[in-house]
Amino acid sequence: MNRGIGLLVIATILWAGNYICGRYLGPALPPTFLNTMRWAISTVILIGILFLNKKKLPVFDLWKEFIILGFTGIFAFSTLTYLALTNISASQAGMISAGIPIAILFFTPIILKEKIGVNAWVGAVISIIGVFLLFQGRLEEGSSPNTLIGNIQVVLACLAWGLYTVLGKRYSKQADSLTLTAGAALFGTVFSAISCIGTVDVESIHMTGTAWLCLLYVSTFASVGAFLAWNVGVKIVGAGKSAPYLNLLPVWTVVFGLLLLNEEMSFLSWVGGTITIIGAVIASIIGKVSAKSKLGADASFNG
Repeated sequence: MNRGIGLLVIATILWAGNYICGRYLGPALPPTFLNTMRWAISTVILIGILFLNKKKLPVFDLWKEFIILGFTGIFAFSTLTYLALTNISASQAGMISAGIPIAILFFTPIILKEKIGVNAWVGAVISIIGVFLLFQGRLEEGSSPNTLIGNIQVVLACLAWGLYTVLGKRYSKQADSLTLTAGAALFGTVFSAISCIGTVDVESIHMTGTAWLCLLYVSTFASVGAFLAWNVGVKIVGAGKSAPYLNLLPVWTVVFGLLLLNEEMSFLSWVGGTITIIGAVIASIIGKVSAKSKLGADASFNG
Protein backbone atom coordinates (compact mmCIF):
# COMPACT_ATOMS: atom_id res chain seq x y z
CA MET A 1 0.00 0.00 0.00
CA ASN A 2 2.80 2.45 0.94
CA ARG A 3 4.54 1.76 -2.38
CA GLY A 4 1.30 2.48 -4.20
CA ILE A 5 0.76 5.77 -2.39
CA GLY A 6 4.33 6.74 -3.13
CA LEU A 7 3.78 6.14 -6.85
CA LEU A 8 0.60 8.23 -6.81
CA VAL A 9 2.44 11.11 -5.14
CA ILE A 10 5.34 10.81 -7.61
CA ALA A 11 2.86 10.96 -10.50
CA THR A 12 1.35 14.23 -9.22
CA ILE A 13 4.84 15.70 -8.76
CA LEU A 14 5.78 14.79 -12.33
CA TRP A 15 2.55 16.33 -13.67
CA ALA A 16 3.14 19.51 -11.68
CA GLY A 17 6.55 19.78 -13.32
CA ASN A 18 4.77 20.06 -16.67
CA TYR A 19 3.32 23.43 -15.62
CA ILE A 20 6.76 24.67 -14.59
CA CYS A 21 8.36 23.53 -17.83
CA GLY A 22 5.46 25.05 -19.75
CA ARG A 23 6.40 28.44 -18.33
CA TYR A 24 10.05 27.94 -19.25
CA LEU A 25 9.13 26.84 -22.76
CA GLY A 26 6.74 29.75 -23.37
CA PRO A 27 9.42 32.04 -24.87
CA ALA A 28 11.08 29.12 -26.69
CA LEU A 29 8.24 27.44 -28.57
CA PRO A 30 4.73 28.43 -29.72
CA PRO A 31 2.18 26.45 -27.63
CA THR A 32 0.81 24.44 -30.57
CA PHE A 33 4.28 23.45 -31.76
CA LEU A 34 5.34 22.62 -28.18
CA ASN A 35 2.36 20.31 -27.83
CA THR A 36 3.13 18.67 -31.17
CA MET A 37 6.76 18.04 -30.25
CA ARG A 38 5.84 16.76 -26.79
CA TRP A 39 3.29 14.23 -27.90
CA ALA A 40 5.17 13.12 -31.01
CA ILE A 41 7.97 11.95 -28.72
CA SER A 42 5.55 10.52 -26.16
CA THR A 43 3.64 8.62 -28.85
CA VAL A 44 6.80 6.86 -30.03
CA ILE A 45 7.59 5.84 -26.44
CA LEU A 46 4.04 4.66 -25.70
CA ILE A 47 3.83 2.59 -28.88
CA GLY A 48 7.25 1.16 -28.02
CA ILE A 49 5.92 0.08 -24.61
CA LEU A 50 2.94 -1.55 -26.32
CA PHE A 51 5.32 -3.42 -28.62
CA LEU A 52 7.41 -4.63 -25.66
CA ASN A 53 4.20 -5.91 -24.06
CA LYS A 54 3.37 -7.69 -27.34
CA LYS A 55 0.33 -5.51 -27.93
CA LYS A 56 -0.78 -3.81 -31.12
CA LEU A 57 -2.38 -0.41 -31.48
CA PRO A 58 -5.84 -0.98 -33.02
CA VAL A 59 -5.79 2.23 -35.06
CA PHE A 60 -8.47 1.12 -37.51
CA ASP A 61 -10.68 -0.75 -35.06
CA LEU A 62 -10.87 2.09 -32.51
CA TRP A 63 -10.20 5.11 -34.71
CA LYS A 64 -13.35 6.94 -33.60
CA GLU A 65 -12.48 6.53 -29.93
CA PHE A 66 -8.87 7.55 -30.53
CA ILE A 67 -9.94 10.66 -32.45
CA ILE A 68 -12.28 11.80 -29.67
CA LEU A 69 -9.79 11.09 -26.89
CA GLY A 70 -6.92 12.57 -28.88
CA PHE A 71 -8.80 15.79 -29.55
CA THR A 72 -10.09 16.32 -26.00
CA GLY A 73 -7.27 15.03 -23.82
CA ILE A 74 -4.11 15.47 -25.88
CA PHE A 75 -4.82 18.36 -28.23
CA ALA A 76 -7.42 20.54 -26.47
CA PHE A 77 -6.32 20.04 -22.87
CA SER A 78 -2.57 20.30 -23.41
CA THR A 79 -2.70 23.11 -25.97
CA LEU A 80 -5.05 25.21 -23.84
CA THR A 81 -2.78 24.63 -20.84
CA TYR A 82 0.34 25.76 -22.71
CA LEU A 83 -1.53 28.76 -24.12
CA ALA A 84 -2.62 29.70 -20.61
CA LEU A 85 0.94 29.44 -19.29
CA THR A 86 1.98 32.21 -21.68
CA ASN A 87 -0.54 34.49 -19.95
CA ILE A 88 -0.59 33.49 -16.28
CA SER A 89 1.77 31.97 -13.73
CA ALA A 90 2.17 28.25 -13.20
CA SER A 91 0.86 28.71 -9.64
CA GLN A 92 -2.33 30.35 -10.87
CA ALA A 93 -2.86 27.68 -13.52
CA GLY A 94 -2.24 24.94 -10.97
CA MET A 95 -4.74 26.39 -8.53
CA ILE A 96 -7.48 26.61 -11.15
CA SER A 97 -6.65 23.07 -12.30
CA ALA A 98 -7.84 21.90 -8.88
CA GLY A 99 -11.27 22.10 -10.49
CA ILE A 100 -10.55 19.09 -12.72
CA PRO A 101 -12.42 16.65 -10.41
CA ILE A 102 -15.39 19.01 -10.66
CA ALA A 103 -15.29 18.83 -14.46
CA ILE A 104 -15.30 15.04 -14.17
CA LEU A 105 -18.31 15.25 -11.86
CA PHE A 106 -20.13 17.43 -14.37
CA PHE A 107 -19.74 15.03 -17.29
CA THR A 108 -20.23 11.77 -15.34
CA PRO A 109 -24.06 11.83 -15.13
CA ILE A 110 -24.36 13.16 -18.69
CA ILE A 111 -22.18 10.57 -20.42
CA LEU A 112 -22.05 7.62 -18.02
CA LYS A 113 -25.60 8.10 -16.67
CA GLU A 114 -24.31 7.65 -13.12
CA LYS A 115 -25.77 9.43 -10.12
CA ILE A 116 -23.65 11.91 -8.18
CA GLY A 117 -24.25 12.42 -4.45
CA VAL A 118 -25.35 15.72 -2.91
CA ASN A 119 -22.09 16.14 -1.01
CA ALA A 120 -20.14 15.89 -4.24
CA TRP A 121 -22.18 18.71 -5.76
CA VAL A 122 -21.62 20.79 -2.61
CA GLY A 123 -17.89 20.32 -3.12
CA ALA A 124 -18.32 21.35 -6.75
CA VAL A 125 -20.06 24.60 -5.79
CA ILE A 126 -17.33 25.38 -3.25
CA SER A 127 -14.64 24.85 -5.90
CA ILE A 128 -16.46 27.08 -8.37
CA ILE A 129 -16.54 29.85 -5.75
CA GLY A 130 -12.81 29.35 -5.24
CA VAL A 131 -12.11 29.65 -8.97
CA PHE A 132 -14.16 32.86 -9.08
CA LEU A 133 -12.00 34.29 -6.28
CA LEU A 134 -8.87 33.25 -8.20
CA PHE A 135 -10.15 35.21 -11.19
CA GLN A 136 -10.97 38.19 -9.00
CA GLY A 137 -7.63 38.05 -7.20
CA ARG A 138 -5.70 38.51 -10.43
CA LEU A 139 -8.04 41.18 -11.76
CA GLU A 140 -7.70 43.25 -8.59
CA GLU A 141 -3.94 43.29 -9.10
CA GLY A 142 -4.47 45.31 -12.26
CA SER A 143 -3.27 42.55 -14.54
CA SER A 144 -3.51 42.79 -18.31
CA PRO A 145 -6.49 41.38 -20.23
CA ASN A 146 -4.26 38.42 -21.09
CA THR A 147 -4.56 37.32 -17.47
CA LEU A 148 -8.30 36.87 -17.78
CA ILE A 149 -7.77 35.04 -21.08
CA GLY A 150 -5.26 32.74 -19.39
CA ASN A 151 -7.68 31.97 -16.56
CA ILE A 152 -10.43 31.11 -19.03
CA GLN A 153 -8.06 28.91 -21.02
CA VAL A 154 -7.28 26.85 -17.90
CA VAL A 155 -10.98 26.46 -17.12
CA LEU A 156 -11.59 25.25 -20.68
CA ALA A 157 -8.63 22.88 -20.30
CA CYS A 158 -10.22 21.46 -17.14
CA LEU A 159 -13.48 20.88 -19.00
CA ALA A 160 -11.59 19.18 -21.85
CA TRP A 161 -9.86 16.91 -19.37
CA GLY A 162 -13.09 16.10 -17.56
CA LEU A 163 -14.64 15.07 -20.85
CA TYR A 164 -11.56 13.01 -21.78
CA THR A 165 -11.56 11.20 -18.45
CA VAL A 166 -15.25 10.28 -18.52
CA LEU A 167 -15.08 9.18 -22.16
CA GLY A 168 -11.93 7.21 -21.38
CA LYS A 169 -13.84 5.32 -18.72
CA ARG A 170 -16.64 4.68 -21.18
CA TYR A 171 -14.19 3.27 -23.73
CA SER A 172 -12.24 1.26 -21.14
CA LYS A 173 -14.32 -1.82 -21.95
CA GLN A 174 -12.83 -1.82 -25.44
CA ALA A 175 -9.15 -1.43 -24.56
CA ASP A 176 -6.80 -1.04 -21.60
CA SER A 177 -5.58 2.37 -20.42
CA LEU A 178 -2.14 2.07 -22.06
CA THR A 179 -3.68 1.32 -25.46
CA LEU A 180 -6.21 4.16 -25.13
CA THR A 181 -3.51 6.61 -24.08
CA ALA A 182 -1.19 5.59 -26.93
CA GLY A 183 -4.00 5.89 -29.48
CA ALA A 184 -5.11 9.25 -28.08
CA ALA A 185 -1.51 10.48 -28.15
CA LEU A 186 -1.13 9.46 -31.80
CA PHE A 187 -4.27 11.24 -33.00
CA GLY A 188 -3.76 14.16 -30.63
CA THR A 189 -0.33 14.72 -32.16
CA VAL A 190 -1.91 14.80 -35.61
CA PHE A 191 -4.42 17.45 -34.46
CA SER A 192 -1.61 19.48 -32.92
CA ALA A 193 0.49 19.25 -36.07
CA ILE A 194 -2.44 20.44 -38.18
CA SER A 195 -2.96 23.41 -35.85
CA CYS A 196 0.64 24.47 -36.50
CA ILE A 197 0.02 24.98 -40.22
CA GLY A 198 0.06 28.67 -41.00
CA THR A 199 0.25 29.62 -37.32
CA VAL A 200 3.85 28.86 -36.34
CA ASP A 201 6.60 31.26 -37.34
CA VAL A 202 10.04 29.66 -37.45
CA GLU A 203 11.52 32.89 -36.08
CA SER A 204 9.44 32.47 -32.92
CA ILE A 205 11.38 29.32 -32.00
CA HIS A 206 14.23 30.09 -29.59
CA MET A 207 15.50 26.85 -28.09
CA THR A 208 18.13 26.99 -25.35
CA GLY A 209 19.78 24.26 -23.32
CA THR A 210 17.16 24.66 -20.59
CA ALA A 211 14.37 24.60 -23.15
CA TRP A 212 15.61 21.31 -24.61
CA LEU A 213 15.74 19.77 -21.13
CA CYS A 214 12.20 20.99 -20.42
CA LEU A 215 10.96 19.54 -23.71
CA LEU A 216 12.60 16.22 -22.87
CA TYR A 217 10.97 16.30 -19.44
CA VAL A 218 7.40 16.99 -20.62
CA SER A 219 7.74 14.33 -23.33
CA THR A 220 8.96 11.59 -20.99
CA PHE A 221 8.59 12.13 -17.25
CA ALA A 222 5.44 14.31 -17.36
CA SER A 223 3.75 12.07 -19.91
CA VAL A 224 4.93 8.46 -19.96
CA GLY A 225 6.64 8.35 -16.55
CA ALA A 226 3.68 9.88 -14.71
CA PHE A 227 1.26 7.65 -16.63
CA LEU A 228 3.08 4.48 -15.56
CA ALA A 229 3.50 5.63 -11.94
CA TRP A 230 -0.17 6.60 -11.63
CA ASN A 231 -1.58 3.43 -13.16
CA VAL A 232 0.64 1.10 -11.13
CA GLY A 233 -0.25 3.10 -8.01
CA VAL A 234 -3.97 2.79 -8.77
CA LYS A 235 -3.63 -0.98 -9.16
CA ILE A 236 -1.98 -1.22 -5.72
CA VAL A 237 -4.12 1.26 -3.80
CA GLY A 238 -7.41 0.93 -5.67
CA ALA A 239 -9.32 3.38 -7.86
CA GLY A 240 -11.54 4.79 -5.12
CA LYS A 241 -8.68 5.53 -2.72
CA SER A 242 -6.49 6.94 -5.51
CA ALA A 243 -8.82 9.73 -6.66
CA PRO A 244 -8.08 12.18 -3.80
CA TYR A 245 -4.37 12.17 -4.61
CA LEU A 246 -5.10 14.16 -7.78
CA ASN A 247 -5.71 17.07 -5.42
CA LEU A 248 -1.97 17.17 -4.72
CA LEU A 249 -1.36 18.46 -8.26
CA PRO A 250 -2.20 22.14 -7.55
CA VAL A 251 -0.28 21.97 -4.27
CA TRP A 252 2.93 20.82 -5.95
CA THR A 253 2.44 23.31 -8.78
CA VAL A 254 2.24 26.23 -6.36
CA VAL A 255 5.25 24.99 -4.37
CA PHE A 256 7.38 24.60 -7.50
CA GLY A 257 6.14 27.92 -8.91
CA LEU A 258 7.19 29.75 -5.78
CA LEU A 259 10.54 27.98 -5.42
CA LEU A 260 11.67 27.58 -9.03
CA LEU A 261 9.99 30.51 -10.80
CA ASN A 262 9.87 33.01 -7.92
CA GLU A 263 6.17 33.54 -8.58
CA GLU A 264 3.96 35.61 -6.32
CA MET A 265 0.27 35.29 -5.49
CA SER A 266 -2.09 37.82 -3.94
CA PHE A 267 -3.88 37.11 -0.68
CA LEU A 268 -7.19 36.76 -2.51
CA SER A 269 -5.62 34.29 -4.93
CA TRP A 270 -4.36 32.22 -1.99
CA VAL A 271 -7.84 32.22 -0.49
CA GLY A 272 -9.45 31.30 -3.81
CA GLY A 273 -6.95 28.52 -4.47
CA THR A 274 -7.40 27.06 -1.00
CA ILE A 275 -11.19 27.08 -1.35
CA THR A 276 -10.93 25.46 -4.79
CA ILE A 277 -8.78 22.63 -3.43
CA ILE A 278 -11.05 22.14 -0.39
CA GLY A 279 -14.07 21.88 -2.67
CA ALA A 280 -12.31 19.33 -4.85
CA VAL A 281 -11.32 17.29 -1.79
CA ILE A 282 -14.91 17.30 -0.53
CA ALA A 283 -16.15 16.22 -3.94
CA SER A 284 -13.65 13.38 -4.30
CA ILE A 285 -13.49 12.10 -0.70
CA ILE A 286 -16.76 12.93 1.03
CA GLY A 287 -18.96 13.01 -2.06
CA LYS A 288 -20.98 9.85 -2.54
CA VAL A 289 -19.99 8.99 -6.09
CA SER A 290 -21.26 5.68 -7.42
CA ALA A 291 -18.80 2.85 -7.18
CA LYS A 292 -18.47 2.70 -10.93
CA SER A 293 -17.19 6.25 -11.50
CA LYS A 294 -14.79 6.97 -8.63
CA LEU A 295 -14.04 10.38 -10.11
CA GLY A 296 -12.12 8.78 -12.96
CA ALA A 297 -9.30 7.67 -10.69
CA ASP A 298 -8.41 4.84 -13.01
CA ALA A 299 -7.82 7.18 -15.93
CA SER A 300 -4.39 8.66 -16.53
CA PHE A 301 -3.72 12.35 -16.32
CA ASN A 302 -1.41 14.02 -18.83
CA GLY A 303 -0.68 17.19 -16.99
